[in-house]
Amino acid sequence: MLSAPVVRVALPVQVRQRFGHAMLPPLMEAGTYAVDPGPSGPPWRAWEDVGEVEAAARGVFAPQVALSYGAPGRIVVAPGDSRGTVLIPERCDGYCLGLDGRAGPNLACEKCGLAVAARVDDCSLWQAVWFEPDAVRRVPTARTAPPVTTEARPPIEPGGGWSPQWEAAAGAALTHLLVASRGEPVALPDGLTGAMFARPIAALLPSGPAVRSVGLAGPGLPASGGDIALVPRHPRTGEPWQPGGGAVAVPLESSVWAYLALPGETSPLPVSGTLPEGVLRDDYPLPAHPWRVFRPDRHVFLETLARLPEVRLPWLRSLYDRVSADRFGSLV
Repeated sequence: MLSAPVVRVALPVQVRQRFGHAMLPPLMEAGTYAVDPGPSGPPWRAWEDVGEVEAAARGVFAPQVALSYGAPGRIVVAPGDSRGTVLIPERCDGYCLGLDGRAGPNLACEKCGLAVAARVDDCSLWQAVWFEPDAVRRVPTARTAPPVTTEARPPIEPGGGWSPQWEAAAGAALTHLLVASRGEPVALPDGLTGAMFARPIAALLPSGPAVRSVGLAGPGLPASGGDIALVPRHPRTGEPWQPGGGAVAVPLESSVWAYLALPGETSPLPVSGTLPEGVLRDDYPLPAHPWRVFRPDRHVFLETLARLPEVRLPWLRSLYDRVSADRFGSLV
């Protein structure tokens, strides 16, 4: 056995994210695994050598620097869930503080010596072990899958910065929001939900009276009546919840959706409803406040949009090209 017993869940939205210059935690929760349906990992080929027709056949519909020609269906687990493997020293390449898997599998089966997986733990990358689909096989176990639950993820990390999962989730959802807008002005809801997308929507869509409105919808939340509904992705299948009333579904990572749609008690007032006369609050520590405005992850946005066939629409391809050329992140 090359892993602990694990249960399949949806591929995390931040799977292709590169975040800052920091050591990130594991991509997968302990006891889970996911499958990347498309090609991933090395070898790589330049876009100029591939061309649009062949790239489209591989599920990429807009230019990228390079395309993966690795095998589709790679299986990812948390590093702590891998078993019975050893590092291959000559393949332990990395950019900075760890391994980035650039040379392909860097883990071999301890018993037979076959290269089976790539460990990734370099800075800016989510820690993971990626098993090659042609080197391993999945074996059913007697483990019962736990109930599907979604814990709301706060937007701010304990250290005071924006959550990288939130930035990745916003970057992926923004692509579907643009498709649903059809290139026309949209009205965003008030509060944190609108703030997530206000900056890029103002930069990428025309101004003027809103043609469509955006709202939240999902289990336990009454329909808001919006033409476009931000809905949760099922944490196990990745499929978006389907809203009623003809609204267009825009999938959002479930833990982010849960925080927006079903917030817990946030009032600073006591149960009685008011503070006593003359009493001033002096909370410590003060609530976390990030030093910069929230921005959807630009790399996740471009990676997701490039894999949507709709990006071939002229107006959407124009937006893709603008964001790709915007190296300073003034648009997304």
